Amino acid sequence: MTVELTAPAPARTRPRAGWRRAWVWRVLTAVAGGVVMDLGFPGLGWWPLTLAGVALVLAAVDGLRFRSAAGLGLLAGMAFYLVHVSWSGLYLGPVPWIALSASQAASFAVACGLIGVASRLAGSAAWYPLLVAGLWLAREEFASRWPYGGFSWGRVAFSHSEGPLAPLLSWVGASGLSFVLVAFAAAAFQLVRTVISGRLSGTRAMPVAAAAGWTAAASALALVPLAHVPATGEITVAAVQGNGPAGYFAERERGDLLDAQVRATAPLAGRDIDVVVWPEDGADVDPLRFAEGRVRIQQLSESLDAPLVFGTITKRDGQFYNTSLAWEPGASTAVDYYDKKRPVPFGEYVPDRAFYAALAPSLIGLVARDYLPGTREGVLEVSGLRLGSAICFDISADDVISDLPVRGAQLILAQSNNGDFGTTDESVQQLAIARVRAIETGRDVVNVSTVGTSAIIAADGSTIDRLPTFQAGAMVQTVTLRDGLTPATRLRGVLPLTLVSASLLTLAALALIRARRGRVS
Repeated sequence: MTVELTAPAPARTRPRAGWRRAWVWRVLTAVAGGVVMDLGFPGLGWWPLTLAGVALVLAAVDGLRFRSAAGLGLLAGMAFYLVHVSWSGLYLGPVPWIALSASQAASFAVACGLIGVASRLAGSAAWYPLLVAGLWLAREEFASRWPYGGFSWGRVAFSHSEGPLAPLLSWVGASGLSFVLVAFAAAAFQLVRTVISGRLSGTRAMPVAAAAGWTAAASALALVPLAHVPATGEITVAAVQGNGPAGYFAERERGDLLDAQVRATAPLAGRDIDVVVWPEDGADVDPLRFAEGRVRIQQLSESLDAPLVFGTITKRDGQFYNTSLAWEPGASTAVDYYDKKRPVPFGEYVPDRAFYAALAPSLIGLVARDYLPGTREGVLEVSGLRLGSAICFDISADDVISDLPVRGAQLILAQSNNGDFGTTDESVQQLAIARVRAIETGRDVVNVSTVGTSAIIAADGSTIDRLPTFQAGAMVQTVTLRDGLTPATRLRGVLPLTLVSASLLTLAALALIRARRGRVS
């Protein structure tokens, strides 16, 4: 009897195991990319790491279809924002922190899905870095506007306020700088990917030359000079950090914040000062409604013989506003005011309150009153000066900031209350954004907080003065007044719209061409 031996069927485990290993690598790369991106922002502030993180995210989604790339983009976005905005859960716990991170990661997912498709359609093209940069910028622009007015934290440009390409901000703004930086990262990734593939002959040599060219071009942009705006004069500014109990949950009595600011300001009496600036919530007794607040502000302004610009909560027609008041010596009331245009959702007001209260009643109940957004222009006219006012997160809104020099602001006052964020990176992240705005608008910026980080920034982004956090003190410095607009301000809104539209239309055209070729074949 003869027995025939049949060879076993080829094992199917190896291809599946290889597929699993590839996906484990992609997942780890996406998560690592998100974490490394954050390291380029303050507090560590090693800006090249943000570009390295972007490149890792591009590597994770390279060559994938939309759904797969979007899933990895969601992981990368969550990894980035959970670290980047961890300060949002300092006092309120994990729910708002995770919710904010997830809302931002959602747009991250869509952008990465599109970038994955772009890599399939044009991954070896010389203009691939520009296409990727435009799609990345589309995410930043969308997230800066939606939902509920948007959230700009985490834009690539905000990691580069002290980097070698920062002068570009005066020419192309934060949106343009994000585009350039992401294009740089994409070109570097394209070059590394092509070299690693080991196929440098024939048509594969073209991406190497193109990617190297883009890398060299981006490096050459470091030679672009700052776009200067003409100076029209100088004034002496005193910016006072009172270090009062400014946190939402801080134990304090009515007037404690005002007391702290007055104590820190009193030593300035007799000095030659043109204007004194207090932070957001500098006066917790509204002088427009309460005599005790009005008397103290009047007395202080007269003792200083200088106008005072300070933040307080005002109430008009039954509605609350987060307001910056300008008060001149001898005046019986404010001479001008600005109401914050971008109240923080779930912090200063609750959108769709009934809906969210049903989901998290204890958290929503903490926001007892809703502040209305302001409608007045943000330029305060006081003692012949035109001072642009940006209250706290206003500084992150492109349209709010670019409107200030357009309306004649000679100097920008960035007033904030960082008391709710302790020693986290929030205040230095916000200071980096203020530095970006100084270069972008060509204006000196007085960034003053209740507890820090407070600093005076020159129009070229350099630091004129700075106060230690959680210490009372005052910065008294000469700052420059300027008129005129930078190219970035003139191009406000136009450049990002052009770059985003061109990228989305290019991707749509590539997809259409691929679909038609598929039908013909």
